[in-house]
Amino acid sequence: MGDTENATSCPDRPDDALLAALEGATAPAPPAPPDCPHCGLPQDRYRTQYTGHWVLLEPRIHVAAHTLLPRRRWLLSPDGVAMNLWDAEPLPDTRCRIAHRAVCPHLPREGEPPWVTAIRQENERRAQRLFDLPDPWTLPETG
Repeated sequence: MGDTENATSCPDRPDDALLAALEGATAPAPPAPPDCPHCGLPQDRYRTQYTGHWVLLEPRIHVAAHTLLPRRRWLLSPDGVAMNLWDAEPLPDTRCRIAHRAVCPHLPREGEPPWVTAIRQENERRAQRLFDLPDPWTLPETG
């Protein structure tokens, strides 16, 4: 009767590519290096729950989940998959990762707490060092 025999997927369900783009899971897939395409800094790359999509997470930064705005909290599952829990309230003492796009010095700022601004400024300093290296032939000779 009616639509009960229709086995196609629901047309209102957004596909993985759209959700991945909304969450910023747009990192280059392996074997490409896990470098930010905007600032060039190396990042930690994790696959996401969206097939074929990867996210760059800021290396060595683990923060209390409640200090981040909803939709910016990335958790790692035991099998190494990064998940953004959107608006789900984290459990007390949950630590999460921050996406690099939130602190990339070459991307527009979004509403951010002061500590995120500090990470962005440090990344800007680090990225500048990547591109402001002296020419090899002008280095002083050591002897």
